[in-house]
Amino acid sequence: MAQLSSLPPRRLWAAALVLLLASACQAPRNALAAWEPSPNFNARRPQMVVIHHTAETTFEGALRILQTQNSGGPVSSHYLIGRDGRLAQLVSDDHRAYHAGGGTWGPFRDLNSISIGIELDNNGYEPFAQPQIDALLIVLEDLTRRFSIPRTNVTGHADVDPVRKQDPNGAFPWKLLAERGYGLWPDAVLVDPPAGFDPWLALKVIGYSLKDPAATVRAFHLHYRGAREPAVLDEQDARILYNLQAKQMAEGRPR
Repeated sequence: MAQLSSLPPRRLWAAALVLLLASACQAPRNALAAWEPSPNFNARRPQMVVIHHTAETTFEGALRILQTQNSGGPVSSHYLIGRDGRLAQLVSDDHRAYHAGGGTWGPFRDLNSISIGIELDNNGYEPFAQPQIDALLIVLEDLTRRFSIPRTNVTGHADVDPVRKQDPNGAFPWKLLAERGYGLWPDAVLVDPPAGFDPWLALKVIGYSLKDPAATVRAFHLHYRGAREPAVLDEQDARILYNLQAKQMAEGRPR
């Protein structure tokens, strides 16, 4: 190999860049220890996907916030999808983005560490454009296949943080996503649950936290009935929950 000092300036710069990139691609190593590598490891991988809406009016405005901060401090997501289907990645899939806050889902607590966050450019009230949903479905197919994420582990921000969040809004097409294999959706024909059925236990089996029951019911209604109110469970909710509980138990608990 030629000495770097003997290379022409343009080739010297190129060689230096190659060395820089090679060093940047190496995993961090502790300078206090001798590096004695083992082949017995794998990469940390995400285990669920959380869908958000930006509550902004433009893609560029949402991108600016996700690259800086909002009133609560630094915020980010792995992906941002525009109304026209434009797709931007802001954080590497194997890095921890700031998108799920203190949310929980089933046995998962630190969701930022084990989830992928996808922001949809939407002001919080409008329908979601078809090009945007088409792009989302492509991203979901890629992520669930590449990381072996259980397809039932695709849910919304309000589901994992029902006290603070209301996204994605009630117009989000959860039924369409379920038809494509992502998340859970009840059957068209529902039956009455048996005597003794506990809808609260069903909510917990699906993944919801029961820390604030009223907030959880609102999040459940937003996802499965398109509106947050009322904050009480009715007979139709019991039918839906009985159906969803059976589906979740057949698939296995969120994992």
